[in-house]
Amino acid sequence: MTTIETYDFTGKKAIIRVDFNVPLNEQFEITDDTRIKAAIPTLKKVLEKGGSLIIMSHLGRPKGPAEKFSLKHIISRIEEYLGTKVRFAEDCQKAEAQVAALKPGEVLLLENLRFYAEEEGKPRGLADDATDEEKQAAKAAIKESQKAFVAKLASYADCYINDAFGTAHRAHASTALIAKYFPKDKMFGYVMEGEIRAIDKILHNPARPLTAILGGAKVSSKIGIIENLIDRVDHLIIGGGMVYTFIKALGGKIGNSICEDDQIETAKSIMAKAESKGIDLALRREVVVADSFSNDANFKIVDNFEIPDGWEAMDAAPSSLKLWQEIIDNSGTVLWNGPLGVFEMPNFAKSTNAMAEMLANATKKGTFTLVGGGDSVAAVTQMGYADKVSYVSTGGGAMLEYLEGKELPGIKAIRE
Repeated sequence: MTTIETYDFTGKKAIIRVDFNVPLNEQFEITDDTRIKAAIPTLKKVLEKGGSLIIMSHLGRPKGPAEKFSLKHIISRIEEYLGTKVRFAEDCQKAEAQVAALKPGEVLLLENLRFYAEEEGKPRGLADDATDEEKQAAKAAIKESQKAFVAKLASYADCYINDAFGTAHRAHASTALIAKYFPKDKMFGYVMEGEIRAIDKILHNPARPLTAILGGAKVSSKIGIIENLIDRVDHLIIGGGMVYTFIKALGGKIGNSICEDDQIETAKSIMAKAESKGIDLALRREVVVADSFSNDANFKIVDNFEIPDGWEAMDAAPSSLKLWQEIIDNSGTVLWNGPLGVFEMPNFAKSTNAMAEMLANATKKGTFTLVGGGDSVAAVTQMGYADKVSYVSTGGGAMLEYLEGKELPGIKAIRE
């Protein structure tokens, strides 16, 4: 397979899909440029090897052109990190002249791909009372116009690079369909390569013991991961709000704690499978509970199988962290996805922050650590540990689906 290291970019135009979906404040200022920084090595590689760049990305979820979602707001930051001028195409479907004028070492940024319904391939503007026939006709029409949309983007370049892992689970025009126009001239960028390598290490070649730490509020959002990992892990730590579905399934008293009653049978099935494989889920432990869902609530520590009525679980207790510390200290590989408490409230973010520190210390001792998921990533970043763990994935939904064992369209399109 062609790689960015071996490909000859001399005199060639490379169209590259990046994930520059960065947060902007009301003044259109970037509040977190992590995703831009991550793509810079790939962009620089093309320029250093004598190529020119056509950058494409989405920003937000617009339903058409909108000032607040224009990529023009991030041009200065890209220029700062690349050290060169970045030209801008206000209409990514009418950029022929700007593309033709590109010389080696020059950069053109296309406007937000999602200003166009063809990027996602979904019709817009359908009436709420549209008939099934009208819906089918609209879907057929958008699929037909999507072909022209993709062909236009592909016509701009000699090669295609996908460096947007965060959208790799979407079969969109710029993430999967365009790759078909470059059968021998398509490749992953460094972000994609790094994400795939890190997750593959968890799934296929982990240093043992392998420990997975899964948190968050809902079991339903992590079922696929749990079912795919339970055959691979040596230890599985279930934290956050979703643990109370398991505890209720075992007959525990969970007070007002979050619980998905429709997932209780699923929880029982997972626990039975874990037991058959000798995996101790260590569900019984102490927990910090509060008398209301508020940072200023009264709180205390109780057994998480004996949460009083009127109280709800908010965070893991210090004794639970001590137990997890022992497991992590004896692990060769650790995956962490999801907060272990109500991370958005400072008084109940302690276990999530403590886990970030644990993994940083484990990495220092030689453990391979992969952190993914919004709050998990936020914790290691805010604590200053982002560069002290082995890998921080910003893939979001793409990471979850890859961990579930699904084939992602954006990856498949390059490998075919």
